[in-house]
Amino acid sequence: MDQPHRWRHMASAPKNGDRILITIRPSEQGPSQVDLACWSKGDQYGSEGWRASDSSPGRIIEYSEPELKCWMPMPSANTDGLAMPAPWEGDDARELDGSGI
Repeated sequence: MDQPHRWRHMASAPKNGDRILITIRPSEQGPSQVDLACWSKGDQYGSEGWRASDSSPGRIIEYSEPELKCWMPMPSANTDGLAMPAPWEGDDARELDGSGI
């Protein structure tokens, strides 16, 4: 991870329970958004998959793979810009990770 603060393909997202930033695809419910999520193994609350529990207090949100566009590691606490990054708005496969250059 030579450039930790860049968007990456969801296929490379860690499925070890680490929290990551994700870009949610635009839909009829609204434009692209960024959320904090982690991969969760199946439990009494649902099957395994991407979950966000920090979006709405007391609510667990489950995302299906097609809903998610890309991911980014959590920024470290000692960075200057602690604001949430903008959602990825580029073409899905051609521009992520610099592959469209």
